[in-house]
Amino acid sequence: MPRVSDEHLAARRQQILDAALTCFSRNGFHNTSMQDVIAEAGLSVGAVYRYFKSKNDLITAIAEGALQGAQEMFAELVSQEPPLPLADAMERALGFADSQTGPRGALRIAIQVWAESLRDPALAVFVADKYGHFRGLFAALARRAQETGELPADADPEAIGAALFGMIPGYALQRILAHGPDKKTYADALRVLIRA
Repeated sequence: MPRVSDEHLAARRQQILDAALTCFSRNGFHNTSMQDVIAEAGLSVGAVYRYFKSKNDLITAIAEGALQGAQEMFAELVSQEPPLPLADAMERALGFADSQTGPRGALRIAIQVWAESLRDPALAVFVADKYGHFRGLFAALARRAQETGELPADADPEAIGAALFGMIPGYALQRILAHGPDKKTYADALRVLIRA
């Protein structure tokens, strides 16, 4: 029997994740069954369960994928040389968040992941770890802003990082749930706050 290539396995796994994302976006986590995902993927039961043993495994894999883009973007902001002005870094982070608020955007799924993490202890640990890491990246942005004199030397970069990071999901929730404000309005307001 010929060996299945790694590319084929990765494509099949992604096919299942895409089907699950479609189902979860359409009906939410709780109103989607594994049978729904199997039907959407157009695969056999065995093919799907080969990759994902449960709906929780699918949810965790989707959460990992949704957060990977944010991880890369936020890490890139921290590593910019020379350091970006804090307001510019925040505007870029908001731009990324804005791109993820559409109908199949990662932040729409993230809202469901946040809710699910309140009842699933394993997912709660995963979410706390990821968001703690994100907060740390924003604290690094604050430290760099201190080094360039943009923030006071006696400011607490951990506290500032937590506040800055909180602005990103706060913006996304407003975009998704209340259809505003737009990115420019929010970024302009952040610039005023940072200058103050």
